[in-house]
Amino acid sequence: MSGVSRRSKSDPQVNGSTKHKMAMDREELKKERASLVLWRHPLRTLYYATLEMAHFLKSSLQRMLHHRVLMTMVFLLTAAIAFVINVQGPHQKVIEPFLKNIWWCVYWLGLGVLSSVGLGTGLHTFLLYLGPYIASVTLAAYECQSLDFPQPPYPDEIICPDQPNLHWDASASVWSAVLAIMAKVRLEAFMWGAGTALGELPPYFMARAARLSGGADDDDDEDDELRNLEELQRKQLNHEDMTLYERAKLGVEKIIERVGFFGILACASIPNPLFDLAGITCGHFLVPFWTFFGATLIGKAVIKMHIQKLFVIIAFNEPLIEAAVAMLAKVPYIGPKVQEPFKEFLARQKSKLHRKVGSSSSSDGHSQSFLASVFEKLVISMVVYFIISIVNSLAQAYHKRIHKQENAKVATD
Repeated sequence: MSGVSRRSKSDPQVNGSTKHKMAMDREELKKERASLVLWRHPLRTLYYATLEMAHFLKSSLQRMLHHRVLMTMVFLLTAAIAFVINVQGPHQKVIEPFLKNIWWCVYWLGLGVLSSVGLGTGLHTFLLYLGPYIASVTLAAYECQSLDFPQPPYPDEIICPDQPNLHWDASASVWSAVLAIMAKVRLEAFMWGAGTALGELPPYFMARAARLSGGADDDDDEDDELRNLEELQRKQLNHEDMTLYERAKLGVEKIIERVGFFGILACASIPNPLFDLAGITCGHFLVPFWTFFGATLIGKAVIKMHIQKLFVIIAFNEPLIEAAVAMLAKVPYIGPKVQEPFKEFLARQKSKLHRKVGSSSSSDGHSQSFLASVFEKLVISMVVYFIISIVNSLAQAYHKRIHKQENAKVATD
């Protein structure tokens, strides 16, 4: 029996047939994994997602137990910080504003991570949170003729100060007003941009780990992207027709491979839906971590965020908004009907800016405006979509993991 077992492991024909069968099954497994979504197999998807989350929690707990000394130090430090925070005393005058600023930074950092983490399934928090926040500060600055919003309630709420800022004169210099607003929202924009840079690290580390392991995993999405790039390179060498999207992917790969730091910086400094590919490419070619992350951080948190801030501030300055609302009336049939909700929304926002600190909003007790209701439903729908994509990803990760374990057993038998 041992001779038969040894022959089955060493016989090239047996090994060849096993590999062929695994190759044939691999495509079927990928199709089956892609079908694991809530709208096709809701119960199975939820079941797999629950098992994957349980596996993640279990493995995380095991890793924590392997680092008992570090975890003990973290626990003691956390307990000491909690004690200092909760004990009453004169130090609370310093700690309370410090903690408020820390949590404010963590809030925007987390929103940035949510916006870029994953391969195309991120929650687009710039459109939902940072963009509207910058727009509200811009509209308030022109209405209040000041950026010295009283604290509190700023930054939770924006209320015009009792006295306008004598240094604010938007009519004298448009660019001075724009620069002042950019400085006002610099912290929030930088933290959000830094969060998007952190969200680009998982594809980089996955591709780097696959390269260092000595071989590609046929089931990894990152390796699929690299194989697609190789196919595109073959098409280019053979002068085959390619779509504009395929040419763009090749362009990103060439810029990063040939230019290095400045290539990554260029790709990160503009709105680039293909930047996930940049992380995968850098990881595959073993680009140093600080080269990749440094260029990504500078590009996303500094250069691109200033471009985005500038665009939002210019788009939402008061004269331009009023002109745009006035032009709505010229649209045939639907123009006047659409103009009224916008006018109502702007009037409500302006009235809210001039209430006293601590007083209730002028819109309390009244029905929400049409635009506010639409925006609220948009936020809810995008958050629900993001949660659904997470559940689908967990279920597909579980499916991938269990079949990789089965294939490993078959390969060793």
